[in-house]
Amino acid sequence: MDTVLQLLDMVLHVDKFLGQFVQDYGVWVYGILFAIVFAETGLVVLPFLPGDSLLFIAGAMCATGAMNEWMLSGLLLVAAITGNTVNYMVGSWIGPKVFEHQWRFLDQKSLRRTHDFYERHGGKTLVMARFIPIVRTFAPFVAGVSQMTFARFQLFNVLGALLWVVGLVFAGYFFGNLPFVKQYLNVIVLAGIGAAVVPLVLGGIWRLVRGGKRASVDPH
Repeated sequence: MDTVLQLLDMVLHVDKFLGQFVQDYGVWVYGILFAIVFAETGLVVLPFLPGDSLLFIAGAMCATGAMNEWMLSGLLLVAAITGNTVNYMVGSWIGPKVFEHQWRFLDQKSLRRTHDFYERHGGKTLVMARFIPIVRTFAPFVAGVSQMTFARFQLFNVLGALLWVVGLVFAGYFFGNLPFVKQYLNVIVLAGIGAAVVPLVLGGIWRLVRGGKRASVDPH
C-alpha cells in the first residue's frame, strides 16, 4: 500500500521529484528520464509510470535553463520509439504461439479480428494511444500479438512518438511556467488522467452490461 501511495505521490508531484533529480544528479537526469520513458512504453508491467506529465514538466524545466530542450526531445524520442519497438517485438514473439495453438480459453476468431483491425486501423490506434495513460503501454504489445506488419507499425510508431514527445515537451516549454499552470498543475494532471481513463472504464462497464443482457436473452 505504501508503494502505491508513493507512486501516486510521484505522479501528482512529478514537478518536485524532477526538480530534485536535476539538483541531485545534474546531467544524469537525461538518462533517468530516458529510462522512465523507455520503461513505460516498452515494458507492459510498468504502465503506471508518469508519461504525459513528465514530458510537460521536463519541457517547463527546459525553459528555466535546467535542461536543453533539443537534447531532451531527441533522447526521449529515441526512448519512445525503441520502447514501443521492444514492446511490439515481445508481442510478435508471443503472437504466433497464440495463433498456432488452439488454447481453449482463447477465442481464435476474436484474435483474427484483432489482427484484421490492426491492419486497417492500427496506425490511428498507435498514434492516439500515445496520449492515453496505460493504453500507450499495451497498444504496441497488442499490435505485435495481432501480427501487425513491422513496416506499418514503425511508420505510426515514429509518427506517434514525434507528436507525443515533441508536442508535450514544447507545450511545457512555452506554457509550463505560467503562474496559472504552476498553481493548478496537480489539478491539470488529474484532469488529464481522468479524461483518458474514465472513458475506458465506462466503455468496459458498458460492454459488460451489454454482454450480461445478451447472455440473459440467449441462454445458449
